Amino acid sequence: MKTKIAIIGAGPAGLALANALLRRGIGDFLVLEREAEAGGLCRSQIVDGAPLDTGGGHFLDVRRPAVTAFAFDFLPEAEWNRFDRDSRISIHGRLIGSPFEANIWQLDEAHQRRYLADIAAAGCNTGAPMPEKFVDWIYWKLGRGIAEDYMLPYNRKMFGDDLNVLGTYWLEKLPNVSYEDTLRSCEERRPHAVQPGHASFHYPKAFGFGELWRRMGEALGPRLLLGTPARTLDVASRTVNGEIEAGLVVNTAPWPAFERIDGLSPESLAAIASLRHTAVDIDYVPEDPDTPAQWIYQPDPALPEHRWLVRRNFLPGSRGYWRETRRERNPPLRPGAFRATNDWAYPLNTVGKNEAMAALLAEASAHGVLGLGRWGEWQHYNSDLVVERALALAERISRG
Repeated sequence: MKTKIAIIGAGPAGLALANALLRRGIGDFLVLEREAEAGGLCRSQIVDGAPLDTGGGHFLDVRRPAVTAFAFDFLPEAEWNRFDRDSRISIHGRLIGSPFEANIWQLDEAHQRRYLADIAAAGCNTGAPMPEKFVDWIYWKLGRGIAEDYMLPYNRKMFGDDLNVLGTYWLEKLPNVSYEDTLRSCEERRPHAVQPGHASFHYPKAFGFGELWRRMGEALGPRLLLGTPARTLDVASRTVNGEIEAGLVVNTAPWPAFERIDGLSPESLAAIASLRHTAVDIDYVPEDPDTPAQWIYQPDPALPEHRWLVRRNFLPGSRGYWRETRRERNPPLRPGAFRATNDWAYPLNTVGKNEAMAALLAEASAHGVLGLGRWGEWQHYNSDLVVERALALAERISRG
């Protein structure tokens, strides 16, 4: 079987690319998806009478107009609600706003004084050299109090106990914590800091987020091959599963998930073997937390989960919340409870990963095999950024 383009994976990256190609008049392609439905980590299903997103918390950010316009072509704007993000951190028996440093004024005065002193002494504020190891860098960037009470325990829960396997390159976008701004927020009792990503977001009125991707998959018709895993890839001949020959292959699936990859150098194969990721479980809890927050971050090491998503606060008419927990930390499922499992949840930003991926993708690209999205590029991308990159790739492909 021959096709102009073979797209591996029908998550947001593969679906956006395929539909963008169709809009540019390119229809000679196939999308291979191992699961029985499209959507990847953004799939949804009905749990306790309402949609639940089985891959965790995924929302449509409003910061990329081209992406929202593209999404609205499949799920019209009238079918979405828009929300201002309300994310909280559970700390010292309270729920304070996020980011942490802008909202310590919501804590008692003793904790405020401690955090202010630690911020003033943080290495980034005293001129100390920037460390290379992840744990040291967190202390240097945020101060001892925020590091030990929030950032380090939270990241251990999410990514693993040995945080020094992670690089610091992906955190460099974090601004230095300003003592003056933090003090001002405590004095005025209001935040003085930039709101993190998803400050405003869209969520479907009557569906889970997976409905957007289901419709994108439906639009592809017979070009989408569900229940068809890409088990093998010959990079040199651009052949998938030994039978699908393509002029171009775009991989959006995890590189280590292939049973065999031929045609790559030993160095690139070693790079693939070095890639690390986490698996995450999504557990549904029918109780309603007494909060207007949509996100609740849980740094307490005594709790297995690292995050709650309070469903009723972004999906009217629903109830309950879901907990996101790294697989290794999750206790056995209680009888009758709901759990969705995600074997591939987060690519880890390990030391040397960017250099290894750059070399791998350069070699593969020279043979006409491209990587795209969270897994194809091994970057912790949100779905809106994945779509933006897919639209850009579709444009490049259309130009030949």
